[in-house]
Formats: sequence, C-alpha cells, structure tokens
Amino acid sequence: MTPHIKKNIITSLAAATLALTVTGCTSYEIDMPANPDEPVVGNEVSTNVIYQANPRFFGEHECLKALTAQLPRISDMGCDILWIMPVYTTGELNSIGSPYCIRDFKSVNPRYGTMADLQELVSQAHAKGIKVMLDWVANHTSWDHPWITEHPDRYDKDADGNIVSPEGWPDVAQLDFGNTATCEAMADAMTFWVEQAGIDGFRCDYVEGVPQEFWSKTIEDLRVSHPELIMLAETGSPVYYADGFDMIYDWSCTAAISAAFNGGKTSEVVKEAEEALSKVPDGKSILRYAFNHDVAADNDVDKLFGSPEAVPAAYVLASMLNGTPMIYSSMDVKGLSGKLSFFNYAPLDFSAELTEVYAKINNAFRNSAEVRRGELRDYSVSSVVCFTRSIPGHSLLVAVNTSGDTQTVRIPISLAGANMTDLIEGSTKAVPVTVELQPYSYTILMN
Repeated sequence: MTPHIKKNIITSLAAATLALTVTGCTSYEIDMPANPDEPVVGNEVSTNVIYQANPRFFGEHECLKALTAQLPRISDMGCDILWIMPVYTTGELNSIGSPYCIRDFKSVNPRYGTMADLQELVSQAHAKGIKVMLDWVANHTSWDHPWITEHPDRYDKDADGNIVSPEGWPDVAQLDFGNTATCEAMADAMTFWVEQAGIDGFRCDYVEGVPQEFWSKTIEDLRVSHPELIMLAETGSPVYYADGFDMIYDWSCTAAISAAFNGGKTSEVVKEAEEALSKVPDGKSILRYAFNHDVAADNDVDKLFGSPEAVPAAYVLASMLNGTPMIYSSMDVKGLSGKLSFFNYAPLDFSAELTEVYAKINNAFRNSAEVRRGELRDYSVSSVVCFTRSIPGHSLLVAVNTSGDTQTVRIPISLAGANMTDLIEGSTKAVPVTVELQPYSYTILMN
C-alpha cells in the first residue's frame, strides 16, 4: 500500500518457528529453494484491516457514543482502520431514509450525536492506533439541501431547467461538477472534516459519478497539509489509482467466494483473486470482504455462504488471498438472518466469541505478510479451497472447507511432514499427509 497506510510488514521470518495444525490438499510437488539472505519476492502487501461501521447498528440514538464504546473490541479484533458510514445530517424531502441522502455536508446527524461526540470517537480511536475514514458522498445531495434554493447552478438540469436525480435514485439531486463552484464547495466540505474532526481519510461513494479531475485535484490539495490521508474509491476501475486513491474495490470477490460455498468451483476463488490482484500497482491495494452493506442489504446473510457459521471461513478467503480485508459490522454478530437494511436503526449484539475468531484470523493475516508476497499456487479440490504462497525457504498453506460436511484432503507432498506454524492456534506440529476438515473449518499454516 502507499506509505501513508502501510503498517508493519514482517521483514524476517526467523520468528516463524512456531508451528501448525493440519489441513490438506491434493498431492503436487512444490519447489522449495534454499533460504536466501533476502527472501522477499513480490510486491509489498497490505497488513491493514478495515472495520466498516454502520452507526445505525450501534444505537437508536447517540450512535457515535455507542460506537466509541465498541472501540476496544474493534481494536482487539485487529482492525486498524475504521470506516464510518455517512454521519451527516440527512434530508427529509423525498427521503427513503438513506444515510447517503445528505442535507448538510458540514454537520453531524443529530440522532447520531454531536461534533464533540465524533471528535471524541476519533481521539479514542487514535489512542488505540486506529485510523478513521468517513464515508463521503460527492455525487448528490438531498432535495432539501440549502444549495437547491441558494445555489441551483450547482446541480444538473434537464432541458426544461429542472434539477434532476441520478438514474435510479429519485430521493437525491444530481450535482453538476462542470461548475467550478460545486467543486470548490465540495472540496471545502471535505477539508472541514479533516481539520475539525481530525479524520484520517475518506471512503468515496460512487466515484464514477464525479469527474476524475475533481478527485485528482482535491486529493492532491488535501495531501498538501495531510500527506498521509487514506483514500478508498468505491469503484473496481484501476484508472482511479492515478487520481491518488490508495484502494479500489474487488467487486467480484464476494460472488466468487459465495459460489464456492454453494456448490460452485472452489478454484474460481483463487482465480478471481489472482486476476483482481494483477491489476493493483505496487504501493496500492484492493478492498476484499465477505460482504459489505450493499451485499448484506440485497442478500440473506445466513445463506450467502450456505450457513451463518460459514462467515468466518469466507472471511479467511477474503483476507488471506491478499488485498486489504474488511469486516462489516454484523459479521461479528451471531444468529443474523435475512437481509440487513442499512437504512434502519437496529442495534446489534456483538459476539465476544466471534471477536476472538476474527482476531485470530487477522493475526494470521499480519504474521504471514512476508510469505504472502510469494508465488501463488492453487490446490483446490471439490468443497475445499486450498492454496499456497511460497518465497525461498518459506511457505504458507491455507485450506478452507466450503461445505457443511467433513472433508479429508491431502497436503502438498513437499509440505507433508514439515514442521509448520498453525497461525490460528500458535502450536507447532509436523504436517501429516492428510487432514480432516470439519464443516466450514479452515487451517492456516506457515514455516
């Protein structure tokens, strides 16, 4: 990733003599050259983990205070970037309740709390080493935004001079970024939150609805005084890296992972990730997740991966195939079912057990950083996604049972019998030739 969002990348694997529990794959030969002085192979990889927080899942009122109270747990989970969905005052005219329908770009939604509450959240997050990104909605405003009457020239209009909505979103009004005043007002509002709330970056909603020239100029200007600003673009197009964005989306990861858990080809999970990562320049990253707010709103979360118990295993595949992994607030809740509208205020009961599960996965993600730079090989078989990453002298093996049945798999022959570290449990063990994986279980091994 870029220097301003890199965390600690492991530079030596000397400490990786801890060990391993087992799982396996088909029997294929892997070349294991002697350990060189400098085992680094490929591009640097991310060690950041994002937690996407929907404030409406944390409280009926005073959502920001409730989210602040969860910071110790979020930190314990190993998340070091907090993305907060829109915190701004929302509109009422033509509204359908969306947090992305903004009436005031410079005020906190009073139901969420106050500016002081947000500042306290940011302060406490920083004290725990967590950076904070706000969700930014540049493409449109609510229909009762003051600009509608005070600055109608800032909006797109039809042939009759009427302000128009973006296609498919009648609750909001489309801004006109061909107007310099629109660009300046939007950039000013973004600067406001960096300076007043001390945030560390933005996740930019629907970037393709706004000219690239706006993003490139605004990001460049913001980084004059805040060079470490994190910028995540909601797009799958790599062209936005050149505008200064650090991350884009891997739009296809959820579909590939979900398909594997529902009888599809397991090898497609590795293939999809490899193709997505091939488009990422050195120093940049790509966002990967089991599900986010849009996916959870459109799909029954208990069926996405065959069973609600399978969500952590799906997250293993989102994280360990590289990129920057993200946990959406709700993935850390037990017993969820159906679709999760992000419009609703629905405080969730977060699970201490799942917090520990994700903490172990994220620890494995960070501790494997150096080896995740190595060559990727796919050993997936029916119902098991299995792959290795190898650098000279060291290997990482990940195997995930995507089914509700126990699966027996074979370890690659070059790793069978080797002493490896179980990055989930921390034990050391010689790897057997075959391993039994319980339903929706996984193993992450490294030497």
